Amino acid sequence: MMRVALLLSLLPSSALAAGGGVVGENLVWLALILIAARLFAPLAQRLGFPAVLGELLLGVALGNLSLFGFHYFDSVAKDPIIAFIAELGVIVLLLQIGLETRLGELVRVGGRATAVAAIGIAAPFALGAFLVGPLLLPGQSQNAYLFLGATLAATSVGITGRVFRDLGKLDSREARIVLGAAVIDDVLGLVILAVVSGLVQSGQVSLGGTAWIIAEAGLFLGGSIWIGRLIAPHSSRWLAQLDAGPSMLFAQVLATGLFLAWLAHAIGLAPIIGAFAAGLLFEPVFLRHFETPRIVQEAALLLPAGEAGRDLRALMEKHAHHQHESMIEPIGYFFVPVFFVFTGMQVDLRTLADPALVAIALGITAAAVAGKLAAGFAAGGVSCPWVVGWGMVPRGEVGLIFAVAGQKLGVLSESMFSIIVIMVILTTLATPPVLTFLLKQQAR
Repeated sequence: MMRVALLLSLLPSSALAAGGGVVGENLVWLALILIAARLFAPLAQRLGFPAVLGELLLGVALGNLSLFGFHYFDSVAKDPIIAFIAELGVIVLLLQIGLETRLGELVRVGGRATAVAAIGIAAPFALGAFLVGPLLLPGQSQNAYLFLGATLAATSVGITGRVFRDLGKLDSREARIVLGAAVIDDVLGLVILAVVSGLVQSGQVSLGGTAWIIAEAGLFLGGSIWIGRLIAPHSSRWLAQLDAGPSMLFAQVLATGLFLAWLAHAIGLAPIIGAFAAGLLFEPVFLRHFETPRIVQEAALLLPAGEAGRDLRALMEKHAHHQHESMIEPIGYFFVPVFFVFTGMQVDLRTLADPALVAIALGITAAAVAGKLAAGFAAGGVSCPWVVGWGMVPRGEVGLIFAVAGQKLGVLSESMFSIIVIMVILTTLATPPVLTFLLKQQAR
């Protein structure tokens, strides 16, 4: 990192200003952030951690170069244009998550996964909002404690899923419960975020107000999905009549995500809730009016007839049915890393110079782990409930999304935000080795 800083110091100010003023500077900063993120992400993966952790740590490093006398990224961390691009990044991310989630999965996961998800949400939230938060961070507002609880309730199962896959355990009972519970967790977590955000904006905490916000969030999610699924087949057919190519399909999916994100914001909910709902609208069957990807068309001509080409034909159909997901993915390559790097840049490591704050961060992390471990024992009927519990521990990108939402609303102080990010990092770092150890012990 010091080498990067030295290279940046060699850039003349005129080079940064090339292209004219602020616009030119932002272009250079975006280029540097993107290439650095692409370098750090695979490095984290080679060490056994998710790419998001590398991007987050890169942001923390860049945002704290001033501690070593390099101030080149100080303005970037507060730049409104970069902040807007980062906001688009989290919207695209939730749109992707919605596209990859099937409503049918919410029905098929069963009672055990539902119990794990419910306790995995309720226990950490209660610990953060009503016990650990007030105990370790006295003097904060009740809204801050509510956001802390919401952040502790989050779950990012991508890290866990990779561990299960690498060890060949995706078909195990524990893996199915964890992955199923994660789907429910995503929905419940977004509802909690909507409720907490609504309470902060309304300025009061009341039973009636809370019930209304829950109803509003539920009606928005349910209504937008229901109405959208009624409209999607017809709109897809009409648009395909104008242009059945990939550009129209891409525009339909992305525009729907942006529109529902705006609509959620307009009624007082987090924009990411709208983006997630938009992703749930599109099933492959609704998009059958659009052209099959050209590569699939050309490859189909080369397939052998009969049983010999059956497996290859099924694989090609799978990719054809999920082409809308593949189209949005490259957008995420640009916007999503900016979000995580930008989020990491908001962490001021000087706030952790105080040993007391470090102890608080560790205490918050312990509560975050304990709440999810309690959910593991709610699974029942599994040989190792610790596997289920630790499978729900990492907060990853979901925890960061919640923390950023609290920061934007002015609820979380710099020190509290930094503590939460440290908790996210620690839970993300701890899960892969602990879960690997538990799975190997279980196999013996």
